[in-house]
Amino acid sequence: MKKIITTLLLSFNLIHAFAQKETKLTTCLFTEYNKTIYDRTSGNNPWGIGLGLQTFFSNKTKFKPAVELTGDIYLADDKVLRLNIDGTIPVQYNDVRGMINLFAGCAFYPVPNIYISFIGGPAFINGQTLLGVKPSFGFHFSKSKKWTGKISFINIFNRDKRAKEDFDSIGLAIGVKLF
Repeated sequence: MKKIITTLLLSFNLIHAFAQKETKLTTCLFTEYNKTIYDRTSGNNPWGIGLGLQTFFSNKTKFKPAVELTGDIYLADDKVLRLNIDGTIPVQYNDVRGMINLFAGCAFYPVPNIYISFIGGPAFINGQTLLGVKPSFGFHFSKSKKWTGKISFINIFNRDKRAKEDFDSIGLAIGVKLF
């Protein structure tokens, strides 16, 4: 009886060990801080905080497709009215209260724990859909890649359509691997 139980347990462990396969997706949950470096109304939105999900699609190359969904809120405000370039009062108040980005692109892993990514796509600000890009430098704190961090530059093109000015910010993020 002891041999049968031992054989069954050993067989179960071997089947389980050989049945493991590599996950095709790696998803991390990030918390981030964004510092506005250029915007027409930067005094009304000097910094923001938010959450993000980033997914890498695993393959055998150093280039990995990536998708990122982030949502940020900008809480600080200096309560100063900014006029349009021609001196008129804006029809809608142009400060950034929140921003949602849905970006896709590619990440390059020169070494296993460091990556450089370039992603872009739609950014949703104040009811407008704008084009944005986000190059990033990321790193993993350990070989298990459980904790990760990244530094990003975010550029939203033509946020102020009259002046044709962009919105630029620097982002710092810390994340944890979900699966």
